[in-house]
Amino acid sequence: MTNLMIVDDEKMIRQGLKAMIEREYPSVYSITLAGNGAEALELYQQERKDVIITDIRMPVMDGITLLERLSLEAGAGEAPAVIILSGHDDFEYAKSAIRYRVKDYLLKPIRREELFEILERIAKERTDRESDSHKQKQETEGYRRELRYARLRGLLMQQEVEASEAQQEELTGLEVPFTVGVLNYYYRDGARMKAGEVQGMLERLIGPLEQKFTEILTDWDGKLVLVGSRQSFLELSGQIAAREVNQLLIGISSESRNTEQFRACYLEACRALQYTFLSPQACFVDYTDIRAERLNFPSPEEELRKLLNMLGTEREKEIKALLSVIFQTEHLLHLDLSYLENVGRSINERVLDEVFRVHGEASVEVLKLYRTVGNLYNFRHFYDYYRALEHLLISVNDYIIGIKSAHTEHADMEEALAYIEANYARPLNMAMVSNYVSLNYSYFSEAFKAYTGESFVLYLKKVRIRHAKEMLADSRVKLAGVSEAVGFENSKQFARVFKELEGISPGEYRAKILMERFSSQAGDKES
Repeated sequence: MTNLMIVDDEKMIRQGLKAMIEREYPSVYSITLAGNGAEALELYQQERKDVIITDIRMPVMDGITLLERLSLEAGAGEAPAVIILSGHDDFEYAKSAIRYRVKDYLLKPIRREELFEILERIAKERTDRESDSHKQKQETEGYRRELRYARLRGLLMQQEVEASEAQQEELTGLEVPFTVGVLNYYYRDGARMKAGEVQGMLERLIGPLEQKFTEILTDWDGKLVLVGSRQSFLELSGQIAAREVNQLLIGISSESRNTEQFRACYLEACRALQYTFLSPQACFVDYTDIRAERLNFPSPEEELRKLLNMLGTEREKEIKALLSVIFQTEHLLHLDLSYLENVGRSINERVLDEVFRVHGEASVEVLKLYRTVGNLYNFRHFYDYYRALEHLLISVNDYIIGIKSAHTEHADMEEALAYIEANYARPLNMAMVSNYVSLNYSYFSEAFKAYTGESFVLYLKKVRIRHAKEMLADSRVKLAGVSEAVGFENSKQFARVFKELEGISPGEYRAKILMERFSSQAGDKES
């Protein structure tokens, strides 16, 4: 059983790593936990450890000091394999630990696959070391290889920095000339395969990658990165094409003889990989082929303005045609990718954001599609993105038309209510009002009920009774006169509707009003 110690001042991280390792490797590791470097050193002195996973920043004794003490403890003997835990901000600091035989480092938050990959590599090296008669030579070679591997991984994950002489020495084992390749594999549903799975798939097709490439890495985004000769990549491309593995995409850099250009080559390969976006048939792109001058156009400001103006005007065909002009689709295969990226951002900012700013948020479905379309590279190919954007624009177009329709309907209903208020005393009916606002009779009936929450007949009754109540407060006006003044055909109908809505007859209502008025006046006199 392998003795492993986890050193971190955060209890949750210690326990989480322990549980993660024990679930993946039951009965393989005997795991000890320590909260700082001093505690870890004491435990190490009691029982030597084969593998140590340690944080950098800890109270009492930090990780670097712990490594210095462990190095003294080991002397000429075999030191434990050390894995450094660090955040992006600690990377430069963590590199100072390389001289203490650190095997690798893990960036927080820790990815299971990276941890297990490192542990398996350490376990394999330990087995090889124990069985190999040329132990010292293998240790030296392995040490230099791990240093180079760690440095290469660091260059993939860090921003462009000027490398020191010591850091450049770590790359002296990198064979030159070299080319960097970045690989992606997309399932048919658009999901992306993990780097380890891509490597496994390739090895099932063409054999061990170690025989063809000098370095095999995984970048920060989970893509497989290979380093080797230009010829190796050309052969790989031919073999993949022959087997019609169309979901595998490869971008390769130009060839370099300078190890200082490793990160620049990696960025070239990433850009080449992005160019596979332009065509479903483009599965392999060489940066040297896209480095030549490509078509670029000025930002389509006028066309974007027209597109924004067209939305909500029921010009679906014109919108689709204008979108093709904006993206220069007839020149697609020869376009500079930066043009498409800029246009995509401009449509987000100048068109879609402006629509939602003016008209408010759309439906959940439209907003969900908007978030996806917001990044070209959420899609495998340009036309996947283009179709989704086109669908989004038509949805937004319908959304604005709906808003305009609602506003128009609102104005129509307000006009109808004003007409009723001005003409309630006449023999009014729904046909007269719908004709007045120029709306179809059936549509007006539905729209009126949706707007007021009541049928036309009930609404008119309430308007007439409201005005009748105002007149009943004046005792000089006869009931029959009130009935006629508010538009009822006769006093009988008036009395029936009044009681239906108010619960009492018009006469009872008048008596109630007069009584309340008398009581109020009497109260005023007493006071």
